[in-house]
Amino acid sequence: MTDKPFGVNLTILPSVSPSPYADYRRAIIDMRVTIVEAAGHRPQEHVAHLKEHGITVIRKCTAVRPALSAERMGVDAISIDGFECAGHPGEDDIPGLVLIPAAADRVTVPMLASGGFGDGRGLVAALALGADGINMGTRFCATVEAPIHDAVKQLIVANDERATNLIFRRFHNTGRVAKTSVSDKVVELSARPETVFEDIRPLVSGAKGRAPLESGDLDAGLIWAGQIRGLIHDIPTCRDLIARIVGEAEAIIAGRLSALRAAA
Repeated sequence: MTDKPFGVNLTILPSVSPSPYADYRRAIIDMRVTIVEAAGHRPQEHVAHLKEHGITVIRKCTAVRPALSAERMGVDAISIDGFECAGHPGEDDIPGLVLIPAAADRVTVPMLASGGFGDGRGLVAALALGADGINMGTRFCATVEAPIHDAVKQLIVANDERATNLIFRRFHNTGRVAKTSVSDKVVELSARPETVFEDIRPLVSGAKGRAPLESGDLDAGLIWAGQIRGLIHDIPTCRDLIARIVGEAEAIIAGRLSALRAAA
């Protein structure tokens, strides 16, 4: 589909049906993917094998300690993921405003700020906190090119920063998803002392997660989304979105920040 470099994500997480990660890794190598973001548990063997084949590896981390471990592992960059993010924010609940500079103080490889970014203000803030750039997930879901149903894009635009649920807390695998009837039910069931994972398994399977993205039925499965949805108000093309973010950032730096510096 493209002759340009592109990346894929390899997320290693506990699952009711363990994925064939070694096969995924081989496919990444055979298809000559040039960049991999490795997330989840114990990525050492994957990182080492990918690096042997000249692949750039970015390690997603939700705390400083695993970021330092990943650096020792030989990764090329860190994606430091604050509690605001969609997906799995870890179990420490550290927001980006604290986590990013804490990591920047100790990490020496390039670092991307992740979780809660979607406009030029966030880009400027991330750079000020010590990151080298930003990583966006939910914001890119609400773009023209995103291959998901328009109903899901409209859901992201229509709701605010409060419209997410934290699930799997009691199973120590916390995830942030969009607030829907499905995630509300998962939260309700999880609050009952007698609930075990098998009780919610039918609601949270990966197959069910694909259903709303493909069909637009928002009650068909979980929809992963972060708190940045409170700052998402439109569905632009990716080109227009990036140009706008860069333009906003440049205007903030040249305008308000320069004015504050001059006033000082």
